[in-house]
Amino acid sequence: MQVLVIGNGGREHAILQALKKSKRVEKLYCMKGNAGTAEIAENVNVDYMDAEAVKQFALANPQIDYYVVAPDDPLAIGIVDELQSIGKRCFGPEKKAAIIEASKAFAKQFMHKYNIPTAKSATFEDYGEALEYIRKEGAPIVLKADGLALGKGVLVCETLKQAEEGLKDIMLNKSFGSAGNKIVIEECMKGLKYTPGEEVSVLAFTDGKTIKPMITSCDHKRSGDGDKGLNTGGMGTFSPCPFWTKELEKQVMDEIMIPTVKAMNAEGRTFKGCLYFGLMRTDKGMKVVEYNSRFGDPETQVVLPMLKTDLMDVFEAVTDGRLADIDIEWEEGACVCVVLASGGYPVSYVKGKEISIGDIGDCTLVHAGTAIKDGKLVTNGGRVLGVVAKGADVEEARKKAYAAVNNISWEGMQYRKDIGIKYREG
Repeated sequence: MQVLVIGNGGREHAILQALKKSKRVEKLYCMKGNAGTAEIAENVNVDYMDAEAVKQFALANPQIDYYVVAPDDPLAIGIVDELQSIGKRCFGPEKKAAIIEASKAFAKQFMHKYNIPTAKSATFEDYGEALEYIRKEGAPIVLKADGLALGKGVLVCETLKQAEEGLKDIMLNKSFGSAGNKIVIEECMKGLKYTPGEEVSVLAFTDGKTIKPMITSCDHKRSGDGDKGLNTGGMGTFSPCPFWTKELEKQVMDEIMIPTVKAMNAEGRTFKGCLYFGLMRTDKGMKVVEYNSRFGDPETQVVLPMLKTDLMDVFEAVTDGRLADIDIEWEEGACVCVVLASGGYPVSYVKGKEISIGDIGDCTLVHAGTAIKDGKLVTNGGRVLGVVAKGADVEEARKKAYAAVNNISWEGMQYRKDIGIKYREG
């Protein structure tokens, strides 16, 4: 088979690395890709947010058998629908199903309608009404831009002043552009121990009938150690989650996952692809923080390396509606990803810094924001590289990852030094 993955970040490189292991895949393509994807796939310079351009490329390249639409933006505008309209086989939800991530307001109203456990919330399009609600509810409180904002459109406000400033920033100053035309304001859920480390990401394959969760992972969203600093797209991850139990898994399956798939069917929005559940452990059980309509980034970087089953087999089982017939197997042990970012990320940063890479042992590099310029590997984004390591447990994996990090550098490189540490207690 010849397979094309749409996207140009770390998640797409990780998907390509998994597909490269498949005995069934002969050639890989990536649209648009980066310096890392170019090592294992043919990068295609087509704007994947231009539906007509994507269709024309697909029509001109009939040798490509299968398309994986990985990022949220092209899913939200219906690239899967466009490809399917010309007979192309795809992995990823159609536009009407991708709304579960593309609109925070839809997702919250959906959960409340079908009694899926989540935080209390209200949605506003009027700034004055939103401000009045915040002052009535008080802090801490969470503000979410309704639309897509590269994983950064959520503000956790500890004080009323922070909440008022955040609301002004999102709705009036348009810090997240049109994504902030509508805003979801919700209660700040507290973890069971009232400490960081109560969130878990569970990605799941679903064909709209069957849902099969992948192994768990935990993301680190804040830019600085100890969960300080601004929200980012994710500064590192590890798998598995230490507090995950069979009991929690059953509760999530019975109260969240199966009801979500059934409810999407009831809404006429059958979801086929990877459905991401961002969950929090609270004193009332597991609750949904957010849905994503695709593989998480950087969760994919620690989940897919542990997959034993051929990823292409799973993708096609989802497309063909026969997920129930396939057994998905995972490796034992743990996996850690440390994200290396440009200085100044997630606000402003300079691209084009030359990257030096020394001995990284048996770790794997996942490229996110990289390019080749004048024959040299340079930075080309906020999140630049993911250093991925496996081990018998999280501690062993993180030691290997950080040993490799010490042998990578560029001017201004920044990273968190505590990936995995805060969750040791379980």
